[in-house]
Amino acid sequence: MTSGNITADEQAVVDEIEEKDIDFLRLQFTDILGTVKNVSVPARQAEKAFKDGIYFDGSSIEGFVRIQESDMRLVPDPDTFAVLPWKADDDGASARLICDVYDTSTGEPFEGDPRRVLQNALDRAEEMGYTVNAAPEPEFFLFEEDEDGRATTKTGDHGGYFDLAPKDLASDVRRDIIYGLEDMGFEIEASHHEVAEGQHEINFEYDDALSTADNVATFRTVVRAIAAQHDLHATFMPKPIPKINGSGMHTHLSLFTEDGENAFHDGDDEFDLSETAHSFLAGILEHAPAITAVADPTVNSYKRLVPGYEAPVYVAWSDRNRSALIRKPAARIPAASRIEARFPDPSCNPYLALAALIQAGLDGIENDLECPDPVRENIYEFDEEKREEYGIETLPSNLGEAVDALEEDEVIYDALGEHVAPKFVEAKSQEFEDYLVDVSDWELDRYLETF
Repeated sequence: MTSGNITADEQAVVDEIEEKDIDFLRLQFTDILGTVKNVSVPARQAEKAFKDGIYFDGSSIEGFVRIQESDMRLVPDPDTFAVLPWKADDDGASARLICDVYDTSTGEPFEGDPRRVLQNALDRAEEMGYTVNAAPEPEFFLFEEDEDGRATTKTGDHGGYFDLAPKDLASDVRRDIIYGLEDMGFEIEASHHEVAEGQHEINFEYDDALSTADNVATFRTVVRAIAAQHDLHATFMPKPIPKINGSGMHTHLSLFTEDGENAFHDGDDEFDLSETAHSFLAGILEHAPAITAVADPTVNSYKRLVPGYEAPVYVAWSDRNRSALIRKPAARIPAASRIEARFPDPSCNPYLALAALIQAGLDGIENDLECPDPVRENIYEFDEEKREEYGIETLPSNLGEAVDALEEDEVIYDALGEHVAPKFVEAKSQEFEDYLVDVSDWELDRYLETF
């Protein structure tokens, strides 16, 4: 039964808000850089939010609109309703709804909304007869806070890959994070200590690509909030500590047909991959330099993407080792056939990164791109001559090169849309220019007293 102009799904959310005595609703969305924003409204406004949307000033959001075009409207997606597993001491219970952003001047979805950019990619996939599933593996560091509550880079543990307590002193924090995520509807598959001290990974079950992007944004928020309850700072910065492994966000992708079959599976292929999968994979390899600007979007991202620290920098694929940009994981059943893009990092805007990967893959399918042979040797051990022999290129070595590649790649630039692409390039070009004129502590330590 519906109330007024709201749908049955929306009415179910209104009813749940009343049943669970929710006091506040956080209406969430992201800016172009992937920062989660929210407008908090009393829970009694839920029905109004569904009927009419909630208006806000878009000119204050990074990359949205100019001051004279500032009125925007948030339209909540009822499928994203979840009660937040924490609350401030002086607040009641809160819940969140992820929103689509609408342009009030046209009444249409705002093309500068990153969620809309991803939806455009999914619409293209649907026109080609596919739905897209994705599963990310975001890594993060847990650091101690100082006496003023500021983040340090002290880890408080000496654990390594898959270590258990007592070395892994953050296992209790991971447990609480998992409980919080599960309370919000996440299906957690695994949790473990990663390679570096203080580094962790929590894997959640695959989902459709839009829900996955929503989940990544939610995941980062929950991890930070619950870590703070333990007086720890969680960071998704790709390389917070020099000379150790950085944090990645390996992303598994697969396409399914309208009848529910995995379009990536072919049991007669040596690698159990269909021609569709090979072409999709070839598309990502073809556009990898430009995708890097979106999937690895910070100056710091390129401190992770260097040889020797298990991060992929070579544009190749493999079914056997993790030194390549894309890996074909083993699959026990046909439905699990997929590819794993290993170069994104968790600082990315998940909506834009997934949109770029998907549009690149679909371009590979549409143009029937030929996939190169897999490289089964350890590419990290190749010298430059051998890489040339195999035709293996490298990713951009810094953010500036990546942005240049993005501007030169019509497919990926267009994937971001007429609004987002120039705004994203402008923001990232400025970030790189600011970095180039800055003087680091490393330079001062090395040169100040030497010259």
